[in-house]
Amino acid sequence: MPDELKKLRGDHCLNIFVSYELKKRIIDLADRYDRTMADMVRALIKVGLPVMEGISKAEEEMLSEYVRLFRKMRKMRELKDV
Repeated sequence: MPDELKKLRGDHCLNIFVSYELKKRIIDLADRYDRTMADMVRALIKVGLPVMEGISKAEEEMLSEYVRLFRKMRKMRELKDV
């Protein structure tokens, strides 16, 4: 099964670098709600992924619409010049 994920020990781990300010905000949020920093990061990623997917999809649609309108305007200008 090529689409099946292989579950290897440690393969699901992420190491990321963030600014000190962002780390402090995450720690403060975790402390406020009595959670671990890891739990808070997992929750933020889980909530943030659909938001980021929506933003990316909207950008793609806007770009394709812009290109379509640009081509239409160029075609109209060419017809006008003839």
